[in-house]
Order: sequence, then structure tokens, then C-alpha cells
Amino acid sequence: MTPLSWVPEDTTAHPEDTGLMSAIGSRSRRDRIVQLATTTGLTSVDELSQLFGVTASTIRRDLAKLTTDGRLARTYGGAMALSAHPEASLRQRTGEAFEAKRAIARWAAAQIQPGETLLLDAGSTVGALAHELRTAKNVTVATTGLTALQELADVQTVHVECLGGTLRPLSQGFVGPLTEAALERLTFDRVFLGTDGVSPEHGICEADLRQTRLKELMARRADHVYVLAHAAKVGRRPFHAWATLPAGWTLVTDDAADPRVLDELHNRGVTTVLAKSEDTP
Repeated sequence: MTPLSWVPEDTTAHPEDTGLMSAIGSRSRRDRIVQLATTTGLTSVDELSQLFGVTASTIRRDLAKLTTDGRLARTYGGAMALSAHPEASLRQRTGEAFEAKRAIARWAAAQIQPGETLLLDAGSTVGALAHELRTAKNVTVATTGLTALQELADVQTVHVECLGGTLRPLSQGFVGPLTEAALERLTFDRVFLGTDGVSPEHGICEADLRQTRLKELMARRADHVYVLAHAAKVGRRPFHAWATLPAGWTLVTDDAADPRVLDELHNRGVTTVLAKSEDTP
């Protein structure tokens, strides 16, 4: 996650004010802890200790107090917000990072060769790739996403297969046992996955365990695995459901991505590509 900056409390009070200032500082710190848990979905004791410049024991006391007050729920090694991190709908996400998504989609489309069979995930960035494929020749596209179906439904030079299943309204994608059963009958030259977050330690993140299971199965059925994610998703951990991808996958993002996270991914064997927008020199 990208932690919020923290300015330590002013501790230059008179000795008789120390107790009051300490109480104010603790309250302010705990408010910020709740804010972090709500905006990023997860906070750990070690991260909070480093962020606020206090001991791990102090953070544990803060978390215990916040749990008692009903403001957080404890997890192993940290805490999480009581209310689930809000999952944006596909409609909400379509307009986010529009130029970055277009650049990512153009790069991905350039990798595809005539005659290939592709697997497209649901999601707005993969949907942008489907739009680029409207001019493709002699390719087969199987997809779990309504956006890709809508983009390619009237394209005569693209053969389209819908994997079907249970529709998730928020993501406009199909999941579940019917989708998984359809995957068992197909293999692909390339798979293009979307995600809500990318972590060097954990892989790719989604709101729903059905999504992460499906993405793992999709990745196993393809020769080449690409994750399409604009910079704001790199290093982000909004949910607690993760998909672990096979070694050698490729992250396609944009040049605003955190270079430290990209370096960690590279050290773990992930190929990273920074797609440039058309107006970038």
C-alpha cells in the first residue's frame, strides 16, 4: 500500500501538559490508523510502527483499543476496517486513468499475432484491449467479460467464445463452476488478466475468492500470461483475496508506477512493461 504521510505531534509542551499532549497524540494516531485501514484495506503492526515512529507495542495497544471501541477488526499481525473496502463498479472504473489504459491496451494488442487464440478477462483495461482488437485479423477470443463481448460482437474477423457462468454485476464478468468447466476444454496462446491490485509478495488481488480462483485457472491454460494494470493498482492491496500466478508472467502498466514495487516484482521474476501514451516523447 502507499502509506499516508505522517507529521509527528508537537511534543514541545510544558511538563505539566505532557499527559494531555500524549492523550491527544494517541487519539490522532488512532484516527489515522482507522483511515489507513479504511482506504487501503489492510494495516500491519510493522508498517504502522515505521509510519508513526513508535514501538510495535504501542501500535498493538492502539489496535486493541480500536478493536474494543468497535472501530477496527484485528487480524493476524495487524487490523482491517470493519466494513469491506468498497469495490467500484465497472462503470465507475471505466473513466479512471483513461489514457494509461489506452496505452496499456495498445501495447498488449501489438503482441498478438494472426491465428492466435486469446483469453480475455473481465475489467475496464482488458475491455480497452478488446476495443483495440476490433481491427484484428484471424484471431479467436474467449472471454469471461461482458465488455469484451460487446466490443467484439459485430467484428467479422474475430471469432468469439463466451465462457459463461454466474455474472458478477459489479465486475460485469462471469465466474463460478460453469466458467471453470469451460476453461478445461480450451488452451490459449495468451491470456490478459485484469486486477484490483498487484503485490510482489502475494500476486494479484480481487474482491472475491471466486475471481482469484478463476484467474489462477485462466493463467494455467495459457502459454503467455499478462496482467494489465494502470499505475495506481501497482503496490495496492485493497482486498484479501489473492491469485498466485505461474512464474514468468508479465505486468503491463504505465510509467507512473512506483519504481520500488517494480524492482521488487522484477526481483521475483516478473517482467514489467511501461506502456507509453501517444503524447509521451
